[in-house]
Amino acid sequence: MSARSVSMRRYGLVVAGSLCYTCLTFAWFSLPAYLSTIIADAGLTGTQAGLLAGAVPFTYIPIALFSGLAVDRIGPTRSLAIGLGVVGLSQIARSVAAGFPGLLAATLALGVGATAITFGLPKLVSVLFPPAETGLPSSLYMVGAAVGTAGAFGVGRPVIGPALGGWRPLFLYSGLAAVGYAVVWLAIVRLVPLAGSRREPTADADAERGSTSVAGDLRRVFAHRDLRLMVVLGVVYLALVHGMQGWLPTVLESRGLSADRAGQTTTLLVGAKVLGVLSIPVLADRVDARRAALVGCGALGAVGVGGVIAGGATAIAALGIVMAGLGVGGLSPLIRAIPPDLEGIGPELTGVAIGLVFAVGEIGGFLGPVLVGTLYDLTGSYVPGLGALAGAGVVGVVAGAALRDV
Repeated sequence: MSARSVSMRRYGLVVAGSLCYTCLTFAWFSLPAYLSTIIADAGLTGTQAGLLAGAVPFTYIPIALFSGLAVDRIGPTRSLAIGLGVVGLSQIARSVAAGFPGLLAATLALGVGATAITFGLPKLVSVLFPPAETGLPSSLYMVGAAVGTAGAFGVGRPVIGPALGGWRPLFLYSGLAAVGYAVVWLAIVRLVPLAGSRREPTADADAERGSTSVAGDLRRVFAHRDLRLMVVLGVVYLALVHGMQGWLPTVLESRGLSADRAGQTTTLLVGAKVLGVLSIPVLADRVDARRAALVGCGALGAVGVGGVIAGGATAIAALGIVMAGLGVGGLSPLIRAIPPDLEGIGPELTGVAIGLVFAVGEIGGFLGPVLVGTLYDLTGSYVPGLGALAGAGVVGVVAGAALRDV
């Protein structure tokens, strides 16, 4: 097989795997897209709504390390299929949940499936590509994630949901679609296996790492200074992305926009995130400036959220949304692509390293939306919560500047 054919096959597998992320994020963010409606239907408080918006990130905190270890051992193909199947079934459960407890339980279950996809895709890329070439394929699967998020806000809420009869039918059919694509993914990798990748000879042989112990893996990962700083950047990224995506439509509605207009405006965040995903990591790799890129992304996030706070429902807020989207978009693939390239980590510890980034990082992912909702209950304003998100961007600037070997 020619080198061109091998390259096309590898990128084709990444694109097919990325659709697992698309299904996940559409299901995940269909709840924030419909949050104001669900608040009214289920009689939720701001704190309860924040807990629902932060439930998937919260799931990562106790299980991300274990999920990362599992991905390293069972391999990316089965991890993606299992994870997407769990996501689909959980989304179906959310479609019939009667109130807050049922919605919370089903959303937590969705988070369990999400971890397998979040860590399975970096593992897939590390199997297919050498470390120096992971930037573009990492950006590809993050585009897949952004497509699902944009679909939930820009099409699911204003178009598909009303056509189907509301949020419950939307949840039901998107869950069924996720289960269906899990089966399709298994068929794809059976027809186009990973044999010929960087880790011969079978689709999951990369997961077999001899007698290396779990405890040894954890010790190597926890002891790595730059990886600990990547964990801090993970907290920043996840606080910003989940805080903004979880509450932005509701914040915009509170400023007088219609539900459809607020959802569509939120796609500015997602579109800018896609632009950041596609441009910032590739440019950083080309000029060998990953640390500078991380610092710049933190600054964009902080300034962008500040613009949302100050701009009301004006063009200043729209510019802030775009800047914040560019910042989180750049951070998104970098915090996934950098760990496999760190000395002492490498492809064999990709799953557990990224598992650590997300296990701790999702503390930010959970607290971001919860703080916005809780501070709104306490103050009657979204400004304090958004201010906390802007502060997270400043922390990202400091952490990025402190990195040594990136």
